Amino acid sequence: MIPGARRLREYVLHAAGGPARARVVLTLAAVLGLEGADTGTISATTGNLERAFHVGNTDIGLLLSVVSLTGVLFTLPFGVLADRTRRTRLLSISITAWSVATLFSGAAPSYLWLLLARVALGMVTAAAGPVVASLTGDYFPAAERGRMYGLILGGEIAGTGLGFVISGDISTVLSWRYAMWWLVLPSLALAWLVHKLPEPARGGQGQITEGATRIPDESGTPAPSSPSRAGEHGTDRPHGIDRPHGADPAEEAVRHAHIQPQAALVLHSDPTRQSLWWAIRYVLRVRTNVIIIVASALGYFYFAGLRSFAIIYATRHYGLGKPVANLLLLVVGAGALAGVFLGGRISDRLLRRGHVNARILVPAICLLAIAPVLAPAIATTSVVLALPLLTFGAVLLGAPNPPLDAARLDIIPPQLWGRAEAVRSVLRTLGEAGAPTLFGYMSQYVFGGPAASGSAGGAVSSTGTASASGATGLGYT
Repeated sequence: MIPGARRLREYVLHAAGGPARARVVLTLAAVLGLEGADTGTISATTGNLERAFHVGNTDIGLLLSVVSLTGVLFTLPFGVLADRTRRTRLLSISITAWSVATLFSGAAPSYLWLLLARVALGMVTAAAGPVVASLTGDYFPAAERGRMYGLILGGEIAGTGLGFVISGDISTVLSWRYAMWWLVLPSLALAWLVHKLPEPARGGQGQITEGATRIPDESGTPAPSSPSRAGEHGTDRPHGIDRPHGADPAEEAVRHAHIQPQAALVLHSDPTRQSLWWAIRYVLRVRTNVIIIVASALGYFYFAGLRSFAIIYATRHYGLGKPVANLLLLVVGAGALAGVFLGGRISDRLLRRGHVNARILVPAICLLAIAPVLAPAIATTSVVLALPLLTFGAVLLGAPNPPLDAARLDIIPPQLWGRAEAVRSVLRTLGEAGAPTLFGYMSQYVFGGPAASGSAGGAVSSTGTASASGATGLGYT
């Protein structure tokens, strides 16, 4: 094995906690990476698509928004399936359908064809959120979910970077069609890898121990259970819901803080077969969960608009060529990647030390700091001054997501993870789906130019501050 490859393999195994965990982390990260690569591809080929179909920024933004809006209609049904069916099979089928939709996108002879292909793409990508969240909760123990979520969410950022760089270069050398088509074969390979993953036992009983070489499947012997929370901060275990053996740091921190459960939210029966509408009502009654969703949605809104027009913004605002702009975004993307890794690790460490609000405090601090960091970077036209600020801003933008996602798994019972994530995805998507179209419209019609610079400058302060306010409010629930 090449020395560099050996060191990379050792690093991945160490970061994930062994071969079995590394296999799951890399596979789930690649699933999220597909969606990121698709978004990065559209962003990197914006100029090509504008020339090919004679459209403007608003139409390009619609290509991105329609995927999210279509996903809203299908996320809730996929959430139900994630709670009741074999999740690895469901995800594998969805990825295969994704590759077919991508193939048709690249073959589009008109803007309408491309738009309809994007609608089909949105239908199948809706499965990723609920299924990945449910599998993450069952594969990894609560004490490490922030860190593991950070590694998995890093796949979306890495995928976006690959979409920007590889698709951008392919569109320059060949055409925008090949920039889309190159994703088809990797997605089919990923569908096969997901299909080969063992389905974990539900309720966290199939968790992979550190250093394990084998992934437990749903037929494995359940581990002894320990008391679990119910509702928002409950310490009573609902009937039929078992927890694996071992201390849950969130439970321990709540217990030491003498926080009592909310009686109205304590479940006394297995909610697996409850209706979708019952699950939606329950999830939205958990106040902490709702505030987490709002805070997360505001951050995703800005990120969705920013990444949609990043290439155009970098080339026109800083006067860079497309290859240099791709490298600039690669550096900024590395900052976001570092942010998701650090956010999960720091929050897990603080939680183990007894800080009950650790998975809330870390996101709140990061979101408060985003506006004063990114605003000067967007205002200046000097790339030398902007690059370090943009990179640090990307760190702050990426760090909140892993602890917030882990906190949701702490709050919601395992049998509702799929539907709870579906509810979160719908509300988040409704918030972020309009971002590309809104950014494109503002840049084209409000600020008098084709680039997204004006809208980005106006959005950073309000979004960062609002997100921080939402996250900070969690400390008082």
